[in-house]
This record gives sequence, C-alpha cells and structure tokens, in this order.
Amino acid sequence: MDAAASLTSPVAHGCGGQTSVVIGGLAINIQSANRDFIAMLERRYAGFVAEPANGGIQLEVEVVAAVGNSDSDDEELEVRYADGHWTINRGDFRAQWDPVSMRGSVRQAAYPYAIDSVMRIVHSLVLAERGGFLVHSASAVRNGRAFLFSGVSGAGKTTISRLAPPDVTLLTDEISYVRRFGERYDACGTPFAGDLGRAGENISAPIVGLYLLVQGRHNVASRIGAADAARRLLRNILFFADDANRVEQLFGSACDFVSRVPVYELTFQRDEKVWDLIR
Repeated sequence: MDAAASLTSPVAHGCGGQTSVVIGGLAINIQSANRDFIAMLERRYAGFVAEPANGGIQLEVEVVAAVGNSDSDDEELEVRYADGHWTINRGDFRAQWDPVSMRGSVRQAAYPYAIDSVMRIVHSLVLAERGGFLVHSASAVRNGRAFLFSGVSGAGKTTISRLAPPDVTLLTDEISYVRRFGERYDACGTPFAGDLGRAGENISAPIVGLYLLVQGRHNVASRIGAADAARRLLRNILFFADDANRVEQLFGSACDFVSRVPVYELTFQRDEKVWDLIR
C-alpha cells in the first residue's frame, strides 16, 4: 500500500442490518437486527465505513435495554482467553470473539461506546499478533510521512494537534494505530477521537518519528536512547488482556519499533512554532 493511500473504498452504507468499519486495513463487519443501531454506527464512523465483505472479523450485536450499568463504562474490564475464544466483559457489555473463525458476538445497550470498546480491544489483539499496537498518542501526516506524539492524559496530544499547520493531516488526537508493514511501521488514521471530538483522516503513512510529549516553557526536541524509549513507549501502549504470551509479543514489538524509528522527548509550549521541530 502506498504511503498516505486510502485504506478503504469510498464510503458505502451497509445494507439492512449490517455494516463494516475498516481501520488499519482490517474490516470489522457488524450485524444487528436493530437497523437504528447500524445507522448510528455508520454516522459515528463515517469515513471508515465500507460495504460488508466476507473477509475480516464478523460481530453479531444483540441490542438490549440494558446490560449491567449502561451508564458506567468505567467498571472493571475483563479480557480473558479460554477454550479457544476471547471473553470481553465490562459493566455495560458482554462479548466473545474466536480468533480462528474471526467470529464473535456482543450483547449491549443501544449506544456506541460499548461496540467502540470491543473494536479497540479486538484490534489490539490482532495487532499484537502482527507486530503492531495501539498507543495513547496523537498522530499526523506531513509530506507523506507520519509522526506520533505520545503521552498520558494531559500531556498535550490534543494541544499539539490543534497547533498543527494547514499542511498537516491529522490521523487521531487520542489513540494511534501502529501497523507493521514489512520492514517499516505505518500510522493509520482512526475514528477514535479525543478532546478534538472529530475522527482522523482515513489514510496511512510510514512513521519517521515518535515524540514523547512534555509541556514546558520552550520548544526543544532531544533524541533519547532505545532502552529509555522502549520503556516509555510501553507505558503508553494500550493492551487490555492479562495474557503473558501477547505481552511478550508487545514487548518485542516496542523494542523493534524504537530500533527502527527515532524517538525524541519533545518539550513544548502552546506555540505553533513547535511544528518547526517536526521533520
């Protein structure tokens, strides 16, 4: 796939009770008897919606009045692998997914946050197997090259996104999708928005720099060593399962990533001139 190329065909609405959300080239086909729920997903993920296909992941969503406490998505999340399938439970949804057949089911109320969480978790599991990961990070494309801006909540991911000049295309201000592509890593746009409240563009490009954000009084970027870079990157990678094998895979992926991509600590102030350091 060419850098900055579209990851899906032009948006096409799913027929009847199904649609497909394609992120990072991976399609999650969602079926439901509730047509209003499908229509809501197509609005929410506009730009990442494609015609349902036979390939990819298949999720059957049962929409019910309530599952546990649907007003709370902060209850303890359980992601567990047993008997050949993943069980993904939280206070507001129940889900299962078989990584061999690629089929699963979700039981949730008629709001988008549960399926949003299920999709993030499934993507994180698939990416771990393929050498990639999701990370708390803003990401953007400039001149056909992608940059990540990582940090915990409050580090400045949304701020640096707002400061971006007009020639920068935003992929996300919250959760970056990092995909292994041969000998390089690509950043892919996602619909997972942070404080900006809008989805990223559905394109991808090779990652040429990771910037670990620190807010300060000056704009300065300092290259950091691989060991420190890997440790700080792992701190921000999203992984939800208590699974030793996949944690080991992620550790290997993080170490490989920092061996191929320059990592900097970026101290910055609320000044658009910080983008002069992003090259």
